Amino acid sequence: MWRVWMLFDPRRTLIALFTFLFALALLIHFILLSTDRFNWLEGPRGARGAAAAAAAPAR
Repeated sequence: MWRVWMLFDPRRTLIALFTFLFALALLIHFILLSTDRFNWLEGPRGARGAAAAAAAPAR
């Protein structure tokens, strides 16, 4: 294993790895936020629409 580190600079390799993993984590979280089921900030869109319709006065 030490011969692999002789080919690559450990500092640059680890910085590149952590940068890639951070970008991947951001991508996964933004994909989840764009879905209806896993959007933990706004909640499900269907529940908001039903609550707004129930709160509106009937004519």
